[in-house]
Amino acid sequence: MKAVVYTRYGSPDVLEFREVEKPTPKDNEVLVKIMATTVNRTDCGFRNAEYMAVRIVGGLFRPKQQILGSEMAGIVEAVGKDVKTFKSGDEVFGLNTFNFGTHAEYVCIPEEKSIIIKPSTLTFNEAAAVSDGGFLALAFIKKIDFTNHPTILINGASGSIGSASVQLAKYFGATVTAVCRTKDFELLKSLGADKVIDYTKKDFTEIKQKYDVVIDAVGKSSFFRCRKILKPTGIYVSTELGDWSQNIFLALLTPLFGGRKVLFPIPKDTKEDIEFIKELMVKGKYKAVIDRIYPFEQLIEATRYVETGEKVGNVVITI
Repeated sequence: MKAVVYTRYGSPDVLEFREVEKPTPKDNEVLVKIMATTVNRTDCGFRNAEYMAVRIVGGLFRPKQQILGSEMAGIVEAVGKDVKTFKSGDEVFGLNTFNFGTHAEYVCIPEEKSIIIKPSTLTFNEAAAVSDGGFLALAFIKKIDFTNHPTILINGASGSIGSASVQLAKYFGATVTAVCRTKDFELLKSLGADKVIDYTKKDFTEIKQKYDVVIDAVGKSSFFRCRKILKPTGIYVSTELGDWSQNIFLALLTPLFGGRKVLFPIPKDTKEDIEFIKELMVKGKYKAVIDRIYPFEQLIEATRYVETGEKVGNVVITI
């Protein structure tokens, strides 16, 4: 089968197309013929290995998993002898987080992992573009108390995680301020944002309004910069480790002193999370945000586009 492979860390130039052996499902696995996948920040982060934590997980000197890609939608081609919930011909979607492998024509995924039946109302492209941002956003959203309808500011609201955070926060009853560019205002309003701020025209950390929660979905701010726009018991969460991995240490220290605090939940995808996202989509409460669609042959070009930081929502790859 065809796959995009990388054998060393670095820029998108380390990616190359190769013919590799088609995987065979183990007893508890399903073999999926991939119809659509994405290129996301997780893929780029593991490819360039900027953080030592990535190398600890993915291989100290060279990548252990040489085919990236964590999201997918496709058709089950074969199942292992112990698989009970899937059969050949099923249309499925979900995640293969940290095992990767979806930047290829086929992938094997254990039955119990984050893979579920795709609703007939969703296209393969839509289904491929909702899981990664959704499960990462849920890691933060689950830590928020929505009892009193909190005010939440989301920096980087037009990205994959940001657009998912806007939709989920609004669904649970928050008042949402989205930080993005002017050209994305209408999109964010359509996703549920109550207020929008253009970060190119105004520093959101200098506004007078105070928030219960600040979600930095692009990791370009910090707790110390956002502290002044948090209420006395406000919460700051970020998708990134921060300078000198500060968010990990702040998540341990700030709760000890009361007042404003940092949360840094470790995201773990589950089948239940993907089912929840599916239910919201079927109800019309959550939708895929797709910026561009590239054919598989242009996956490396798509990766370069993702790394510009200009994408809105998700970049989908059709196979």
